[in-house]
Amino acid sequence: MSEKIERVKCLIIGSGPAGYTAAIYAARANMNPVLYQGMQPGGQLTTTNEVENFPGYPDGVTGPEMMMQLQKQAERFEADIRDGWVTKVDFSGDLHKVWVNDTKEIHCDTVIISTGASAKYLGLESEQKYLSLGGGVSACAVCDGFFYRNQEVVIVGAGDSACEEAHYLSHLCSKVTMLVRRDEFRASKIMAERVMKTENIEILFNTETEEVLGDGQVVSGVRVFNNKTNEKFEIPATGFFVAIGHKPNTDIFKDYLDLDETGYIINAVPGTSKTNVEGVFVSGDAADNVYRQAITAAGTGCMAALDAERYLAGKDVSFEVSTSSYN
Repeated sequence: MSEKIERVKCLIIGSGPAGYTAAIYAARANMNPVLYQGMQPGGQLTTTNEVENFPGYPDGVTGPEMMMQLQKQAERFEADIRDGWVTKVDFSGDLHKVWVNDTKEIHCDTVIISTGASAKYLGLESEQKYLSLGGGVSACAVCDGFFYRNQEVVIVGAGDSACEEAHYLSHLCSKVTMLVRRDEFRASKIMAERVMKTENIEILFNTETEEVLGDGQVVSGVRVFNNKTNEKFEIPATGFFVAIGHKPNTDIFKDYLDLDETGYIINAVPGTSKTNVEGVFVSGDAADNVYRQAITAAGTGCMAALDAERYLAGKDVSFEVSTSSYN
């Protein structure tokens, strides 16, 4: 073998609450974990200005600060946190092969996938501007709805998730305007009926977003248009929520792991982090299309590390320096 090939006992692909928690538990179990942070170190939470629903932060915390603290905690137990992203895998053999940045080859006894999922956005320049500023654009009503109590908001989407989030926001906000691109919902009948019966939810069919309006710092409204009549008008709002779906970051695993129709990794054994490939485990939003919360991601990161530890114990895999190169 080439001297450039590295052997590790536990490789964690991706950061965020799931990856860092897996690293903490794996490091404390003397599994010498190596974690590659991916293209967005810290994951989606780094785009969230305020996190107020994660236990242990009575005054709240910013997403980037929380991720920095989790990284430091993992490094305290000597987890090897590295820059770079995994570009190719081969899970066909007993040793799992992974390539980083298309060049570095690593052979792993266990792999924990924590690559997460990316929210889909409309792609408008104004939307991305206020998203980056943290000034009123969000893809998670459960995460950020609290900040818009007694205010008017707009939500885009027509599926079950959009209806669920609109209904959730209706309990917090004075008014929720729901923009549906077609003349009907894609959601199930029961979910559609729920939002239609909610007094403070206004549904605008055949309506699309042209621009998110604001003062350069925070959102103040949305300019929309009717795609049947081309009529344009503005809706006052302090929050703009996008609920048009998520894309799990799992494409590189599709040749080896069982995925559902959307691309989420399927747990081979319900209630565990196991995939259909022995020694490969999944945590966080790469397998979770329901909750998508930092706390649930952290919980599954813990599960994945414990499952990996038990797998190694069953295989009696042990070596002094798990990150050493070998011939």
